[in-house]
Amino acid sequence: MQREHLGSRLGFLLLSAGCAIGIGNVWKFPWMAGQYGGGAFVLVYLLFLLILGVPTLTIEFAMGRAAQKSPLKMYQQLKPGSAWRWHGYVCLIGNVILMMFYTTVAGWMLQYFVNTAAGDFTGLDAGAIDGRFLEMLARPKIMAVYMGIVVALGFAVISAGVQKGLERFTKWMMLALILLMWVLAANSLFLKGGQEGLKFYLVPDFDRMKSVGIGNVIVGAMNQAFFTLSLGIGSMAIFGSYIGKEHALMGEAVRVCLLDTMVALCSGLILFPACFAYGVDVNSGPPLIFITLPNVFNHLAGGRFWGSLFFLFMTFAAFSTVLAVFENIVCCVSELTLWSRGKVCRVCCVGIFLLSLPCLLGYNLWQNVRPIAGRDILDSEDFLVSNLLLPLGSLLFILFCTTRYGWGWDNFLAEANEGKGLKVAKWMRPYMTYVLPVIVGVIFVVGLVNFFRG
Repeated sequence: MQREHLGSRLGFLLLSAGCAIGIGNVWKFPWMAGQYGGGAFVLVYLLFLLILGVPTLTIEFAMGRAAQKSPLKMYQQLKPGSAWRWHGYVCLIGNVILMMFYTTVAGWMLQYFVNTAAGDFTGLDAGAIDGRFLEMLARPKIMAVYMGIVVALGFAVISAGVQKGLERFTKWMMLALILLMWVLAANSLFLKGGQEGLKFYLVPDFDRMKSVGIGNVIVGAMNQAFFTLSLGIGSMAIFGSYIGKEHALMGEAVRVCLLDTMVALCSGLILFPACFAYGVDVNSGPPLIFITLPNVFNHLAGGRFWGSLFFLFMTFAAFSTVLAVFENIVCCVSELTLWSRGKVCRVCCVGIFLLSLPCLLGYNLWQNVRPIAGRDILDSEDFLVSNLLLPLGSLLFILFCTTRYGWGWDNFLAEANEGKGLKVAKWMRPYMTYVLPVIVGVIFVVGLVNFFRG
């Protein structure tokens, strides 16, 4: 069977960026910037995105394009008969586990969009909004409906094919996401008192960085730069397999990282001016989105409208990742079973819905279930993906492409540099062979220590 390819380079860039752009950009990045000192954190984050994210993303793209297979069969195509192939199965498992909790959070975004548009938060104070969030978590049936809508709509898009379904839908959704983001950012920038938030966010304050702890800021920025791209489970490799040889891959990796960074930075432009304009604590952490912001919108002129747009933006950001990972899962299962795309989508739709139920039940009926280190089900599933599969998978990808025991540097370099554009330079070999694995190893160790300590 001939492999279907994307219809345009724009489609590839938007799909790849859509996979990277998700809750980590529009939720985690702003509150991490708030907790780690604003502009100084942003500066260190951009540095690590350049030295860590770009080369690792280039590796995933190169493996996918050379193999023309899903992550499940990628190793077998590039290094037949080797033990590396087992990581392909781990990649499939990692994508499934990611969707077991990500679909629930995407459902929360959709539910908050509906609730905000309906005016359910209008007139409520901070305590009442907090109560609404807890009330949502206590109602598994309603959460299951919204999660089910996300899953069903996602597989409906995927079932139409790579070009007619995934690419066409994602193009329009990503363009709408970018437009929404610009409108929301422009509105926040003109809020009275918002300039202080802009200064906090964009002007590096190294005294504040010292007070937080330089080591903490560096580790936080390094982690965020790594995890924002969802590297290590083949989520990006699949899009490499859908593109032609016209453009060198490091240039494409830089463009995807720029799109991803633009959304992350613009999320801060939306949030920080609004927080400073209304005296909201920028260090409020994860509750910033679901508890703090609805309170901000209540004090904002036209707040119901702006709040609805914001949560629509959040829904698009989350759904772009859902679509990308669903495509990865469907492609892997198709190559494993040789079923038609339609049949795979139907089976996977039911399977992902059922596998996602434990996550949302973990906040109510199964709230006493604490699988790993006393953490709830969502945090435990997130730990498996974020702290184990992503860093270890990235390490394997890097070693596979830089050592003689895998695909090897020469094969990687030839594939990555085919086509026009920015290329991997030969002088980068020592860095990518020896330094890059150490950085990823540090992320892995620090992530484990912080998880079990905290």
